[in-house]
Amino acid sequence: MSEENQYDLVVVGGGPAGSSAAWSAAKNGINVALIEKENSIAETVRTSGVTWIQSIKEFGIPENCYNPIKNFTFCSPNNEITIKDSIPRAAVLDVRKTYRWLAKEAENAGADIFIKTSINGVIKNDNGDIVGVSGVGPKGEITFHSKMIIDASGFSSTICKAMGFVTQWERFGAGAEWEVKVENVDSETWWLMVGQQYSPAGYAWIFPLGNNMVRIGVGVGKPESDVDPTQRLKELMDTKLGPIKKLGKITPIEFHYGLIPNDGLSRKTVFNNLILVGDSAGQANPLVLEGIRYAIKYGRVAGKVSANAIKSGNTNREALVPYEKNWKKDIESKIKSAGKVQDRWIGLSDEDWDKELDIISELKSEEFIDFIKAEFGLSNMIKLATHHPKLAVRQLFNLVKGKN
Repeated sequence: MSEENQYDLVVVGGGPAGSSAAWSAAKNGINVALIEKENSIAETVRTSGVTWIQSIKEFGIPENCYNPIKNFTFCSPNNEITIKDSIPRAAVLDVRKTYRWLAKEAENAGADIFIKTSINGVIKNDNGDIVGVSGVGPKGEITFHSKMIIDASGFSSTICKAMGFVTQWERFGAGAEWEVKVENVDSETWWLMVGQQYSPAGYAWIFPLGNNMVRIGVGVGKPESDVDPTQRLKELMDTKLGPIKKLGKITPIEFHYGLIPNDGLSRKTVFNNLILVGDSAGQANPLVLEGIRYAIKYGRVAGKVSANAIKSGNTNREALVPYEKNWKKDIESKIKSAGKVQDRWIGLSDEDWDKELDIISELKSEEFIDFIKAEFGLSNMIKLATHHPKLAVRQLFNLVKGKN
């Protein structure tokens, strides 16, 4: 016999988007269920955890959840540059600790968390609209009836796929990394490694966590490259290519693998009784394929819009459009511009990358961060082109603005 549950809102997925949505909705007086398929929140880590200090402060993430980064080193096969700063502007999250903090915030706000619960079906009303989900929990079959559902299931997009609204992502990033203990590392400096030997259609990285712990990883764009990131990572670590050799003895601790959408903002994100958020919605920055800040920010928006709709008694698509308008106004043009830059980067040869790093080296730290975050507002781009009148930067400005 199936266990039956009734909630105002069901959030599927206990990652940053789901926990943030559940927190926001519960804080606004809504009866919320947050459903996670794994044995615990963040049991499996699927991201390198890069984000930005400005976002961390905005979200109130505790200081013990991240390692601050002041310096940014790029290397290509024949070039290496470092952009230094006096204050940290980026960070590497302790992903497990951060995600569990977000979930605890949701629980403290009143959300009920169901772990070990795998959703595999949707419940529809006579009009074909979603009114619940079903699956398997620790005690067997389980059903959740609700006025609204938020699909925060990540790359797999479980709910919107089950509804027939979407298919699999066609373009995405695949990343493999090892969290390791090393002998030598500057805990305030991250490394990005570009060029064919590191990753065709992608990049490799060294992200420090503090206490001589780092994440060494490789990200590969699909379908642009058929390289297996796990195999390429093994090759880089076995040969200690480039800056990896500076780390000294490497002791592997934990392996991570993840997929992140890179299809642009190609999906509708609101339907009757349903919102998509985070990776389910494709809310990711194409340049470095990071999406945690978008997941938290727009998860909170999704939760609030859902709460308002439920309270009003109207949860049809039109009532949920404010959520879609909010995130599109914020990031749609930036993601499109970043996609153009990424398309250009994918086509660079090793020699091109050597030259590209010379241009990047002229940027100030805050300019570099705006660039890598895909903060391609008009004022930022004008400032960049004015301060750095090299031809390539002007070409970049024209590229982002859609000129020839």
